[in-house]
Amino acid sequence: MSNENILFQDIFDIRDMDPQGKRFDRVSRLVARSENYEMDLTLDFNAEIYPLKIGEKFSLVLASSLSLEPKAATTEGVEKKESWRERAPGERDLSDEYEYVMFGKVYRYEDSNKGAAAGQQVAVYVSFGGLLMCLEGDYRHLQNLAVGENIYLLMRK
Repeated sequence: MSNENILFQDIFDIRDMDPQGKRFDRVSRLVARSENYEMDLTLDFNAEIYPLKIGEKFSLVLASSLSLEPKAATTEGVEKKESWRERAPGERDLSDEYEYVMFGKVYRYEDSNKGAAAGQQVAVYVSFGGLLMCLEGDYRHLQNLAVGENIYLLMRK
């Protein structure tokens, strides 16, 4: 899938679930490792509507927009803003291809102390309305994410 709205994409293998114990009835925290880019993921998700287990694999995408069209063109230096609206019958977007979608904001980007190449490792933190995500790994795979940016997280098994 070649879509310039996609900021990051990989397949993750769940290694642990609720490592510090379950704190909320409907929310779980997973710890996973990616197959392609060797990224570490810690993610809070609604386990009641999207149950996951240790050992399962899932595809994760971070996108700037759900649109299947390329990023909105700029006119005279002003970027066209995408607004939320109810979709027309038959209209498709990126969320149609996934089972679980969240909308959030990148709130922190920092150097990570993990790994041998500590200078190249970064951690990106995103809040999805209080459900938190930390994605750690090589800065080259996370350089499309910026603090203050709104993003979509999409998952499917």
